Amino acid sequence: MIQIGGKQLSLRDFEEILLHKKQISIDPQALEKVQSSFEFLKQFSDHKLIYGINTGFGPMAQYKISSENTLQLQYNLIRSHSSGGGAVLNPLLGRAVMITRLNNFLQGYSGVVPDLPILLADMINADLIPCIYEHGGVGASGDLVQLAHLALGVIGEGEVWYQGQLMPAAQGFELAGLKPLQIHIREGLALINGTSGMTGVGLLNIIRAHRLVEWAIALSALTNELMEVYDDHFSYELNIVKHHKGQNYVAEVFRNILKDSKMIRSRSEHLYNPENIQHDVFEDKVQEYYSLRCVTQVLGPVYDTLLHAEETVVNELNSVNDNPVVDVANHNIFHGGNFHGDYVSFEMDKLKIAITKLTMLSERQLNYLLNSKLNQKFPPFVNLGVLGFNFGMQGIQFTATSTTAESQTLSYPMYVHSIPNNNDNQDIVSMGFNAAQLTKKVIDNAYEVLAIQAMTLLQGVDYLNCQDLMSSKTRALYNSLRNIFPKFIEDSPIYKSLAKMRSWLEANAVSQI
Repeated sequence: MIQIGGKQLSLRDFEEILLHKKQISIDPQALEKVQSSFEFLKQFSDHKLIYGINTGFGPMAQYKISSENTLQLQYNLIRSHSSGGGAVLNPLLGRAVMITRLNNFLQGYSGVVPDLPILLADMINADLIPCIYEHGGVGASGDLVQLAHLALGVIGEGEVWYQGQLMPAAQGFELAGLKPLQIHIREGLALINGTSGMTGVGLLNIIRAHRLVEWAIALSALTNELMEVYDDHFSYELNIVKHHKGQNYVAEVFRNILKDSKMIRSRSEHLYNPENIQHDVFEDKVQEYYSLRCVTQVLGPVYDTLLHAEETVVNELNSVNDNPVVDVANHNIFHGGNFHGDYVSFEMDKLKIAITKLTMLSERQLNYLLNSKLNQKFPPFVNLGVLGFNFGMQGIQFTATSTTAESQTLSYPMYVHSIPNNNDNQDIVSMGFNAAQLTKKVIDNAYEVLAIQAMTLLQGVDYLNCQDLMSSKTRALYNSLRNIFPKFIEDSPIYKSLAKMRSWLEANAVSQI
């Protein structure tokens, strides 16, 4: 059981609730704070003009709403903005959005009735997830359309996922033994006005990206090992003179993976041998290709970008991001733009670019392995069958190249792609949800390319028959991955093996092997 409220929710806690479906409870003091916020709003709004309570919304805020219509106004808001298009988010993403919105409410600045966070927690525990659509949010008044669909489910309308099954919301509530929310003052606006959509998807992106970086380092290390590279490019001495945390972290992991390898060579023992100076042409490469030699410099910035994204998006998770802010302590209500998603949008764009660069590195290492003229070690396409008759990994390279190219195109930033809308009330927007969704796609693509690289590396190990010379960690890695993808000699459809390998990489951390 993980308690939410009263403290900062960590990425680890978020992961436990999201991926491992740990049950949640609400901190009683946080709930008291929610109650105080609600009571204060109820009293303060009496005989005062408060946006979204007795006014219209957005450019319609100039119109006063009569007291008898204020509750219906909230329902109208939810229903009118449930206008999403495109695909329905899978239940995992919907769950991520719900956890994020719940934590936002428990900060105690939203003026909502305590019934709302209690119901959200009960729905999460019951695995009752509203259907949310991918298209619609521009990230300005938050993820209005995505969160409207969340709200639609919370009031018992639209469709929901119940334990993975799609059904009408009324049916889902009945099966879960729960009752939909009844609006009190501003629950409609509070539900849809915030950054919880982009933040929820963004946090899942960050969790998946951490594992992806682990795999990129491990597969890069194995690639270097099979090429019997010199050890100085990932040495402590070379990397420490570059004052970047990420680069030195990657180098340290590299050294740890390869520390007992019998295939990695010492430059001083080989090229620094005085006998070599007598030769006009050296058989050994003096320096490796960049895709092998510059791994720490390429993946280092990726890691640093990921850490900064994590810090920023976790801050957003624990922030108040709706409007207005109901401030009990200062006895006031503040109107502004905390719903604006620039922080998340910018970090998702940066992360997206970083992951694309990681994918490009993997694709180049793959090309090096497959091109016999470059590596001068393997047969073309690491073909373990009959050259000319069998094709080895030739066909699957097309998939890696195509997927990498797609990610390169998707890396165009959403952050600077603002389009005014809402009668120009929202005249500069973040496109944060779009940014988070595109980042998700780029991460999907990266796992696919790394899966192809992993499959090819297994073929390389078997061709060299070098298992006894590999480091203990890369040998364990080889054994685990070979259980997923058996030795490939005779030509046969390989797409199911690719899907299996990709799923396995996503589900397992390098550190667990």
